[in-house]
Amino acid sequence: MNWRAHLAFVHDLAATVVAWLAAYWIRFNLDIPPDFLAGAVKALAWLVPAYALIFLGLGLYRGIWRYASIGDLRRLFIAVGAGAISAAGIAYMIHAPVIPRSVLLLHPILLLLAMGGSRFAYRAWKDGQLFISGRQEGQPVLVLGAGDTAAALLREIGRGGAWKVVGLLDDDRQKHGKRLGDAPVLGAIEGIAGFSGRLGVTHAIIAMPSATAAQRRRAAELAADAGLTVMTVPAMADVLSGKVTVSQVRKVELEDLLGREPIQLDDAGLQGLLAGKRVLVTGAGGSIGAELCRQIARYAPARLIFFEQSEYALYGITQEFSRDHPGIAVAGIVGDVKDGTVLEAVFAAHRPEVVFHAAAYKHVPLMENENAWQALRNNVLGTWCAARAALAAGVEKFVMVSTDKAVNPTSVMGASKRLAEMACQVLQEGTDAGGPAHAPRLAEDPGSRPATRFVTVRFGNVLGSSGSVIPLFREQIAAGGPLTVTHPDIIRYFMLIPEAAQLVLQAGLMGRGGEIFVLDMGEPVRIVDLARDMIRLSGFSEEEIRIEFTGLRPGEKLFEELLADGESTLPTPHPKLRIARGRATLGAEALVELVDWLQGPPRTEAEVKQRLAQLVPEYRSQAMEEAA
Repeated sequence: MNWRAHLAFVHDLAATVVAWLAAYWIRFNLDIPPDFLAGAVKALAWLVPAYALIFLGLGLYRGIWRYASIGDLRRLFIAVGAGAISAAGIAYMIHAPVIPRSVLLLHPILLLLAMGGSRFAYRAWKDGQLFISGRQEGQPVLVLGAGDTAAALLREIGRGGAWKVVGLLDDDRQKHGKRLGDAPVLGAIEGIAGFSGRLGVTHAIIAMPSATAAQRRRAAELAADAGLTVMTVPAMADVLSGKVTVSQVRKVELEDLLGREPIQLDDAGLQGLLAGKRVLVTGAGGSIGAELCRQIARYAPARLIFFEQSEYALYGITQEFSRDHPGIAVAGIVGDVKDGTVLEAVFAAHRPEVVFHAAAYKHVPLMENENAWQALRNNVLGTWCAARAALAAGVEKFVMVSTDKAVNPTSVMGASKRLAEMACQVLQEGTDAGGPAHAPRLAEDPGSRPATRFVTVRFGNVLGSSGSVIPLFREQIAAGGPLTVTHPDIIRYFMLIPEAAQLVLQAGLMGRGGEIFVLDMGEPVRIVDLARDMIRLSGFSEEEIRIEFTGLRPGEKLFEELLADGESTLPTPHPKLRIARGRATLGAEALVELVDWLQGPPRTEAEVKQRLAQLVPEYRSQAMEEAA
């Protein structure tokens, strides 16, 4: 035991003595007869050692008084109870001088009060609440929710900080008029405007992580409409993991209001897919690629190989892993997925068993005109080179990240991703058939190694990814506006980056080869509504930060689809994954010809779009639509 534990032990033994004598004092109406006092003192010779052994045996000194809890009180109760029973038994066996039965009953009660009271008084003193109940200094705030999380938040804030809780709001009417700690439960959340005005509150903290996403969104909207700055407690998973405390509140972000529910992963299956395996991720420094790496790290791979074109992005992800995942072996490789020679060398050197192909050019307007040739080469030739290297290296599973823009594409980016999907399907068909006549072009000798299974995962926009609408809106709000929206009716599917990465892993686990998995993206969201939410959450009104409509950009659609015309879906065991039923319209010979074409001299935008129209029947460029 350290000195603090020794001091606590001495305190408890002293409390045992004082409680014993106090029990006699109370029993004899504050005047102990000399004979009984002498007997009480003699009894201490065996009473104190008995309690000392019990206190030590039950581990009372492993806890910290500073954080005394109900669990500590329970252990005290057990220890004192065991001591009382032992004292009565010893007194009987040694025929001790007459000890009044009332003393044997009073002593454990007094001792429990002394020991428990000391611990909780010490905690209250350290929390600054011993002499001034609930003393708080800081900015007045309303807490939305009056459950366990709110109680934990009040305890954290009570130890000192920037906030002073003046009241709580909760929709449970049974809590109204009651108190949580020193703060009153004032009423329902819908009355927040009146309460905030009366109490002079400018901030609200949402402390209801167990509520549904719709309930949290309603609370945030009511608080924002009342003109309050809306904060929220950290995610409960982060609190439980020890990364943060409940009191580390942050501003509510748009991601908190989208209503995405947690993903249920097949952890056992993913352990089998990834644990102890060598895993390679292309585009590892991008938004999706980096999050894939983080999610994969949870399953303890033998090695993670980062393949990334951007030196800066590669540096960032390798530094992050050296800091946050020092136990995982990583290799950071700068390379271009269009360079088949480099890829084959990397695959041969590191022998990956699972590959996640997230490298792609994805910005629709940027890839539409001047960069059409680069988009097609990167997204199709890059996929071909990575897939061919996987075949040659005997990779078990190759998972390609696709997009909803590949469905009935109107953009070069979308059409190029659809071609990449078809390339994976063609390679799978060739593998399943044992290799077509031109198998040497697909893989040097596919029959000599375990067949690689090619799986595609198709999903929509990811909140917060590089170049997406949310970071753009944040920058525009910081600059004072306006927020630019292309069309008042434009809608998009959205999901969070971790959610997308988790579902990619799940689809990779479930895929048997050749499937295109479609993620459940929930309900589509109007971009103009996102803009209004961000303005409100930033503490502004639409009069202060206006919204400006700029017109659809080249290749942009009013709405995205997750299934092409003629495609249907099949259910899977996972509620958020379905399989698109649709075969590639691209033949193996056509794929090889396309690869040869892509490895040739640069082509014009018109040539690229003409080739796409030939190979992707559902592709309709903006010029084609206008001509029609």
